[in-house]
Parts: sequence; C-alpha cells; structure tokens
Amino acid sequence: MLPECLEGLNIKSGGVYVDATFGGGGHSRAILSRLGEQGRLLSFDQDADANQNARFVEEKQFTFIDANFRHLKKYARLYAAPEVDGILADLGVSSHQFDTAERGFSTRFEATLDMRMNQRAGQSAQEIVNGYSAADLHRIFGMYGEVQNAKTAGQAVYTARLNKPIETVNDLKNVLQRYAPRGKENKYFAQIFQALRIEVNDEMGALQEFLTQAADLLKPNGRLVVMSYHSLEDRLAKNFINKGKFHGEVDKDLFGNNLKPLQAVTRKAVEPSAAEIAQNPRARSAKLRIAEKINALNQ
Repeated sequence: MLPECLEGLNIKSGGVYVDATFGGGGHSRAILSRLGEQGRLLSFDQDADANQNARFVEEKQFTFIDANFRHLKKYARLYAAPEVDGILADLGVSSHQFDTAERGFSTRFEATLDMRMNQRAGQSAQEIVNGYSAADLHRIFGMYGEVQNAKTAGQAVYTARLNKPIETVNDLKNVLQRYAPRGKENKYFAQIFQALRIEVNDEMGALQEFLTQAADLLKPNGRLVVMSYHSLEDRLAKNFINKGKFHGEVDKDLFGNNLKPLQAVTRKAVEPSAAEIAQNPRARSAKLRIAEKINALNQ
C-alpha cells in the first residue's frame, strides 16, 4: 500500500517527515524521492538489520535514528525537528524479520525463541515462556493473541516446562499441538506467536506512547499515517484518531466541543486491493488509517 501511504502523507517539497519504522527502507526512499533538496526525513528503527539497511541511503536529507518510535519526541527535538509535516508508521514485523529463521518470529522455521526487535535489550520469548506464571501466560495468550483456549494453553506451557525447558519454536509447537483446532493449526500457532511477540516488545505500550507523541509533534494540518496488521493495533489507532484517547468516549469542553488533537481524513480504514493481496498475501490483513492535526485557528 505504498501509493496509499504516500498519498495519505500529502508530502510537500521542503517538508519535514518521520518514517517511524524504517525496516528495509522502502517507505523512506519513496518519501525522499518527493521531498526536494530542502526537505528532511527522520527514520526510526531499533532493529540492527534496519540499521545496516540505512547505511545504503545516501541522501543528505536523511537521518537514521537507532531507537524505538516510542521515543519519537525526544529524538525529534534532539535532531532539531520540534514540529513535522507528516509521520508514517508501518506497524508489526517486517517480511525480513519473519523470513530470517534465527530471529524466532516465524512458526515456519526451527529456531531459538527470541522475537526481540531489539536484540540488545529486553527479555526474549524463551525467557517469557519459561518464566511467566500460568496466569500471566493465560493473560497474554488471551489478550494479545485472542486465543480461545488461552487458559488451557497457558497451563500446558507451564506444566511442560517443569519437565524440560521450552527453548525453540518446535518445542513450543509440540507442547501446544494437541490443543490446536483441527485444520486450523497454522492460525492457532500464529496467534500464540503474535501474543508472545507483542509481550516481548511491549508493542501496545510503545504504540500508545508513539500515537500520543505523534499528535504533539505534528504541525497544524500535518498528517499521521498508520498501517496496522491486527485488530489490537488498529483499535488503538482508530480510537486515538476519533476520540483523542484509547478507551472511553471523547472528552468535551464546556461548550460541547470535542477535545482531541486529530481528525480522520478517511471515514474508514483503507484496505489493500485484490491485486495487491494477490501479489503480496501478507497484505491481506493491512488497515491504513490517515489523520490530520486539527488546526485550532480553523475551529
């Protein structure tokens, strides 16, 4: 959905933009091609592979920031960008991360259970699987994976590790194989792995911090473009855009006006075309939300 992302950003020559998730650099290169010589692009990523990819971007308008996007405002100010014209975030795991077996993100490859986007910090999926209580495993499987038998799965993992540590992708799959619905095993393991990945990387906490800071950082009429791949991410983005908060109803002032920093540009999430899904099956779950910073002078 690259064209839709670029259209949503409404890029203007000479503007200042943020790519919050550099990854392989595709979005950043496309933004740079439209910026003009006076423009600037700050690209964030905490993944070491992304850092390597960024070394091949030679444009002088480009700055790579080796950090999680939850630190958006701190680094934007550090790099003399207290306000920006647009911010793009392509959430979730990159194709490269999924396809690199040793990272432990994919159910398709045997590997150590890691799943850290920043392999220099934090606890791995292996540490969580072998260290969390049955109740906490139940919580993350249910909350982040939306696994229907989350309590059973949590207890099964807890019991199995008493005999032998669960260290690899196949170790975990073997423990839970009997609990996977017949004919839907792949979806079941994808939900389990999603839950662990979200917990390992505190993805929901990071996203909430990012969205709040993005609203502060944008200039009036600046654009926020967020592409998500599962309902938990999309719900946070949708709620924050529509209500200015993640839970509950929008706050109002004494005159009944909505108190929120952003307004939706598109009424519904933009979804990939059938042609794009045919070309890239991983795009089928993508939802793109576009918002604009409300200009107080126009209220």
